[in-house]
Amino acid sequence: MTSTIRFGFSTCPNDTFAYHALLSDEVDTRGLRFACELRDVQELNEGLDRGDYDVAKVSFHAAVRLARSIVVLPVGSALGFGVGPLLLASAAGRHPADPRADGTPARVLCPGEQTTATLLYRLFHDGEGRVEQTVFDRIMPALQRAEADFGVCIHEGRFTYEREGLACVEDLGERWERETDCPLPLGGIVARADLGDERLAAVTAALRDSLDASLANPQAALPTMRAWAQELDDDVIRAHVDLYVNEWTRDLGATGRRALDELSKRAASCGIVDDDVRLRIFRDEEAAA
Repeated sequence: MTSTIRFGFSTCPNDTFAYHALLSDEVDTRGLRFACELRDVQELNEGLDRGDYDVAKVSFHAAVRLARSIVVLPVGSALGFGVGPLLLASAAGRHPADPRADGTPARVLCPGEQTTATLLYRLFHDGEGRVEQTVFDRIMPALQRAEADFGVCIHEGRFTYEREGLACVEDLGERWERETDCPLPLGGIVARADLGDERLAAVTAALRDSLDASLANPQAALPTMRAWAQELDDDVIRAHVDLYVNEWTRDLGATGRRALDELSKRAASCGIVDDDVRLRIFRDEEAAA
């Protein structure tokens, strides 16, 4: 079964941790050749939509939009409690529904139209402020310079916003948890459904082996994480991995599947997809055992 798999995943520490062994050719790829690209999450969302990838780590918001043509693999998800994006403000005591001093709507930055962070803002703050999209690592600097009033921050922003002098308006992940009693599904590995069960099973096994290698020897992945980590220090890198790599990363399980079904329903409730659209999860042999 020789085949090239165009695989895109993010530069975030949880992904470079999970796929370090794959990048280092330390994994049995079951006859597949992985052509890997590391990109910003919104670039991955857009690339999957264009057909640039066979397999990609994308926002679950983007995955819901493409649910009729893709399947979610049971390995590789960023999903959990206490992992959600934060709605930050340039100054304390402000709310995005409040206008600026000149009467114009507040400027709210989000990290990409198809990100789960943007979906959460739509679900919980629809119509509040003037929403604009930008790359995630530009949001906090824009808030510090008072070029924007609010920003939905993801990734390492959770760990660094206080020392950057910013204020937290709301933890959007905690709100999701309260309203749904589910862990928040941020993003996951999806694949073209037309790859077929044999290749989907091989991809799933290879990615799980890569993750298991880093779980067994976390220090081995540290150089790869450092190389892509936006100049983060090692403590922040480790905190990022500890937060976003958990039992549901290795396998979604029943809890993860329930969370994805809830996300599909919520996306339908605000008109993003039709009411009958649900994310499909590929069932590999390990998950079925």
